[in-house]
Amino acid sequence: MNLRYANLNMAGKLSVIALGMLGFGYALGPIYDAICTMTGINVLSSVERASAPSNSQVDRSRSITVEFDANARGPWEFKPAQRSLQVHPGELTTVVYEFQNTQNRRMAAQAIPSYAPQQASAHFNKIECFCFNQYTLEPGEKKSWPVVFVIDPKLSRDVTTITLSYTFFEVGAGVPPAPGQSAAAPVLLPAKVGS
Repeated sequence: MNLRYANLNMAGKLSVIALGMLGFGYALGPIYDAICTMTGINVLSSVERASAPSNSQVDRSRSITVEFDANARGPWEFKPAQRSLQVHPGELTTVVYEFQNTQNRRMAAQAIPSYAPQQASAHFNKIECFCFNQYTLEPGEKKSWPVVFVIDPKLSRDVTTITLSYTFFEVGAGVPPAPGQSAAAPVLLPAKVGS
């Protein structure tokens, strides 16, 4: 009888400990929030984000017109969602390019960027770009791809307009010749094209 009583007593104590741990686990979230708020280290709160300093490297004293162009050498549709916009050097900007495979077959393709004037290329910093990857699209499939960029404030003040142009090529298949070139020998691209 003494052993049975000891076992029941131990089971009761373990049950109380388990319930205490469960309750502490549920209370840990609100306790953490309260401590972070009291100490001021809650960097995830919207109040902290709203009061975060703005990017001090944005040159608001000037604006640059960025024009967007799309060249598609093949039977597909490829275009920017907007043709141009005004940006301040140092300002993070996002634009979207739209693509549709209008062929009745799957295709793999990649875009290659170019810039005008040429001196702008060293100051046009892409943070996210679809040109970094190859994409496979099914027949009729549509995609929208973002380009996130920053223009370096060190860009010469002479430059007031930059044109970002993408040429979209099919990868691993014959590419139609550019307008004005002979159609005798189609250009074959390697399986992987760098950006």
